[in-house]
Amino acid sequence: MGNASATTFDSRPVLDRDSWLEPFLPAIAHRHGRFQQWKSTIAQYEGGYDSFSKGYAKFGLNIDDHGEITYREWAPNPKEAYLIGDFNGWDRNSHPMQKDPFGVWEIKVPPKSPGEPAIAHESKIKISMVLPSGERIERLPAWIKRVTQDLTVSPVYDARFWNPHTSEKYVFKNKRPPSPASVKIYESHVGISTSEGRVGTYKEFTTNILPRIKNLGYNTIQLMAIMEHAYYASFGYQVTNFFAISSRYGTPEELKELVDTAHGMGLTVLLDVIHSHACKNVLDGINLFDGTDHLYFHEGSKGRHELWDSRLFNYGSHEVLRFLMSNLRFYMEEYEFDGFRFDGVTSMMYTHHGIGTGFSGGYHEYFGNQVDEEGVVYLMLANDMIHDIYPGAITIAEDVSGMPLLCVPADNGGIGFDYRLSMAIPDMWIKLLKHKQDHEWDIGNIVHTLINRRHGEKSIAYAESHDQALVGDKTLAFWMMDKEMYTNMSDLSELTPVIDRGLALHKMIRLLVHSLGGEGYLNFEGNEFGHPEWLDFPRAGNNNSFHYARRQWNVVDDPLLRYKYLNNFDAAMNNLESKFGWLAAPQAYVSLKHEVDKVISFTDYRVGVEEAGTYSVVLSSDEKDFGGHGRIDTSVKHFTTPMEWNSRKNWLQVYIPTRTCLVLSKN
Repeated sequence: MGNASATTFDSRPVLDRDSWLEPFLPAIAHRHGRFQQWKSTIAQYEGGYDSFSKGYAKFGLNIDDHGEITYREWAPNPKEAYLIGDFNGWDRNSHPMQKDPFGVWEIKVPPKSPGEPAIAHESKIKISMVLPSGERIERLPAWIKRVTQDLTVSPVYDARFWNPHTSEKYVFKNKRPPSPASVKIYESHVGISTSEGRVGTYKEFTTNILPRIKNLGYNTIQLMAIMEHAYYASFGYQVTNFFAISSRYGTPEELKELVDTAHGMGLTVLLDVIHSHACKNVLDGINLFDGTDHLYFHEGSKGRHELWDSRLFNYGSHEVLRFLMSNLRFYMEEYEFDGFRFDGVTSMMYTHHGIGTGFSGGYHEYFGNQVDEEGVVYLMLANDMIHDIYPGAITIAEDVSGMPLLCVPADNGGIGFDYRLSMAIPDMWIKLLKHKQDHEWDIGNIVHTLINRRHGEKSIAYAESHDQALVGDKTLAFWMMDKEMYTNMSDLSELTPVIDRGLALHKMIRLLVHSLGGEGYLNFEGNEFGHPEWLDFPRAGNNNSFHYARRQWNVVDDPLLRYKYLNNFDAAMNNLESKFGWLAAPQAYVSLKHEVDKVISFTDYRVGVEEAGTYSVVLSSDEKDFGGHGRIDTSVKHFTTPMEWNSRKNWLQVYIPTRTCLVLSKN
């Protein structure tokens, strides 16, 4: 790649969006030029995104209609390579491969007989390579689509040839649902989605959890820890095999059934994708794959993440781009996912990877030597490719930095995501609950944090995600009620001040975030009903216990426990949004933030409204079905008075007791 030219870049869309970016137009134009160069290179030499992103149809093991298997692998360093496995008795010499000038090894394995492949379904395979030094190394194929782990033998994964009989292949029945205007995401982990102390399955998630998600009013599922990872306790973030889905939960066909069933229920399904780094495992990962330090990754310290103890991709490499962009296409094509939540985007965009670096919001932090332009350009290419081939796809960035233009199409100078996660919001709630008493809450600051986002770039708001549920932190429910959650959550016990406050604030926090925080909303499974304990995977530090690596659906399903009230409110809130669509509406204007009234209960409270008419309460957190006290008569009509109040043309009066939130609608 030569130097990028900025002459063709149209800066008007950038400046129309944010005039403060004018001093940084050269940097924006330069990265856009690099993006255009890569796009042109892909078009010229690979036939465009469509063929370039189908690398999985060329590399790895692929079978034709006659049963002939072709195996290809990019590994420039070795001087010899052989395909070995159960099929040839692990003979290191019987199936030599041939290398082309680009470092790609190839072998064709003819069928045993017409239509019968020589390599059996689910049989084990490896590539054996002889290095220039004479050393022999063996690896799992980098593009392998199925790996399994037998912990009774070894923690190292085995690669398997996945080729089920036609009668056993899952056939998709449902079309993808239309992309939702108001994205309401249920962040899920298949393995913990059972009340029992074990790993849950794709089948169980399909049968037991999908109906819960639908009934709660969510329209999108974000599946975590799907790409195969050697260590369960890594929460899926140490990926070893990028094209293999986690075998802990079941088979590829069972995941396809899960996605297809969700589509049949009208649910969009996103994959949590990890392209920010890779597990450093050698025997069952892609680290040191061809005996060198620099095949898929940067060599030396540049290719290692200090905190994550993992390898960092070389986004400036043609073959690495093929690998990663094909990985995205594979999950869209093979499993019919509808888009992705990209993990660790901050690490990808900056040379410091966010380590020991705070972001003040100063624009100089987003441009200059600290930016990893190759990482940024990869994200531009990935988003551009996804939206080009799948116009309805959704991409979400996990970025703590606040990078401008993150959620603007690449053609307009942006990085191309549809949404960014509003990561400052959960931090704010935790700080309030840890360090402030209720009367010290700064209402103005709460509102500012909720609405402080880049104009014209969509955000996903959340009160808490999986990050806040992990051991070492606490969920919001735990911060507020942990002292009494094991003793006073039964309706048969007295409603104590601690539980009363916790239930009330849990609902209020969620409605505030839902209504003000962004153009989409996210919740981690179980948090909607105030899950009683944190999340901690089996590991040496807890004697490999599954006690905390599960979701206790039993407590929300128990009619005697108060968890059901929070669950009911979550469903009512989501389903009401489905009716009125406030997430997709223009950003709300907050007419009043009163620092004294927050601690006083009013019998008549004046509220400014723009449109005159009669209003009714359509949601009250004080209803008894939501664990409230039933103090608000939702049948009462509220009539407007034509007089300006807090910059609104009319006002009406509502009864709003302490720790209550209301939604009113014009009749």
